[in-house]
Amino acid sequence: MSEPCIIVPILYHHEWADGFGARGWKLEAAIDDPEVIAATSETGLRIPTSVLVHDILDHHLCGLPLSGHRNEAVALHQLSLRTGSDPRPDLIQMVDEDIMHGRVLGESMHAFLPEPLRARLPGGLTDDKGIAEYFIHDLGWEKLHQALTQHMADIGREGASEARSRYQSSGLDYARRSALGLAMQALFERADALAVSADWEKAQGRFLLTNDSCELRIEAPQPLCFKMPLKSVWLHQASPCL
Repeated sequence: MSEPCIIVPILYHHEWADGFGARGWKLEAAIDDPEVIAATSETGLRIPTSVLVHDILDHHLCGLPLSGHRNEAVALHQLSLRTGSDPRPDLIQMVDEDIMHGRVLGESMHAFLPEPLRARLPGGLTDDKGIAEYFIHDLGWEKLHQALTQHMADIGREGASEARSRYQSSGLDYARRSALGLAMQALFERADALAVSADWEKAQGRFLLTNDSCELRIEAPQPLCFKMPLKSVWLHQASPCL
């Protein structure tokens, strides 16, 4: 049986004309999603891989679109399984910034609610913001916040089995996601640093993912290729492709 090789095309713009104007990289498959902001190779303090790696390993390969609160809840649970990170700070942020105000991406507030809350709604109340305001008045801000945060965590856990199955359907080994993510991050850092130092306006490339190695091939503005075997990931031994 041949070794599975998953190809994930990515695009770079120095400044995306998408309303955000951010510098960075996006999955080619997601460039028409208005909620997706370009990502750089920065990792933050708690997680050793960047947003682009999260988008690929925890969303794309798990069959989850990049936007939508329900999708992100499942993807954050996948991220926690891959990196050991705590998903609750990100879940709390989404609840604080969006869901407490009745803004649920990908579905209505009514459809998103857990059944015990939905059963408490008075008939005829369908306005998303009005539903949030009703529960703040009915339950209090803190109790509603706790219920919605727990609901997001439950969605992540309940979606784990299907996300894993979709990932495994690609032929990639689910148990190697941690090493694969670190290999992708190491190669992505090299490409992103080059984009800055060479002052690229635009670039296109692709990740080639297997169970033994990761490659990042840049096709434009100049052909480049970096490769890292997963067995070398802890030593950060990336090399040019032969």
